Amino acid sequence: MTFTLPAGHTLAGSWNAAVTVSGQTVTARNMSYNGSLPPNAGTSFGYQVSRPNGNTSVPSGHTCAT
Repeated sequence: MTFTLPAGHTLAGSWNAAVTVSGQTVTARNMSYNGSLPPNAGTSFGYQVSRPNGNTSVPSGHTCAT
């Protein structure tokens, strides 16, 4: 999955995913201990973002690739 952080926001932490950041784009990939999902199944992961000066903008452009 990829998504875009608003300008000035930074990733502060994550869990249940291998996360990489390039500029404002975040990519979350499966961790080996999670196993594989069959078609049409779902899962979840979490992340924390630091917001500058109370900026309440939220991440955008969520996409999922197989």
